[in-house]
Amino acid sequence: MKYKKSIKAIAGLVIFLTLPSILFFGYVYFKYNEDIPSGIQGEKADALAYKMLDALDYQAYQNTNYIEWTFKKKRHYKWTKNDSTCLVYWKEYKVDLNFKDSTQNKAYVHNFKVEGDQAKSLINEASTHFKNDSFWLIAPYTIFNKDIERRLVTLKNGDSALLVTYKTQNSHPEDSFLWILEDNGKPYKLKMWTAALPIDGLEASWNDWITTESGAQLPTFHSILIMGFDMGIVKGTK
Repeated sequence: MKYKKSIKAIAGLVIFLTLPSILFFGYVYFKYNEDIPSGIQGEKADALAYKMLDALDYQAYQNTNYIEWTFKKKRHYKWTKNDSTCLVYWKEYKVDLNFKDSTQNKAYVHNFKVEGDQAKSLINEASTHFKNDSFWLIAPYTIFNKDIERRLVTLKNGDSALLVTYKTQNSHPEDSFLWILEDNGKPYKLKMWTAALPIDGLEASWNDWITTESGAQLPTFHSILIMGFDMGIVKGTK
């Protein structure tokens, strides 16, 4: 009897803890999930992309050599763009990434250099973190990078938006993002279609911008649904 009561108690606790999450997910899914919109490639799409870059002062970003930020209070970055290097800090780890010459990558634990499989694992982790965390800082500036397609999308209200798709060379699904712009072309919202998210078309805010010392405009905070995450003290210098 005691055993059965224990099983019932555990089952009741699991239901109590998971049911609200299931209901919340269901609500969010049916409210926000949407198919990726269709758009048109070509000059008009590229013109809108240039308008967005102009609104953000792309040249100031290009002239920015050093960028520093902290992602979700978890990982800290010191990125020297001209040298194609970045120091990545998290927990007791530090990794010195060299994007031009991977043989120059170095990994440290408690400031002691490590080698072999441990170093390789930490370097791979740091590279993955940088790819994700830098997206939330500089994504608008990368829309003319190689393997990115741009499409002009007309929203229901008649406004124009910019759909960018990251083309892949393997079997992984492509990621697409829809930039929602102010009248002057500055982005303030992003919709996402990516394998990393369980719901298509989720929105993320891009409206907490600062102008750094170099003149580059970079975001300091994002929100998705009821969740928010900051980028720490964002710095940008020439």
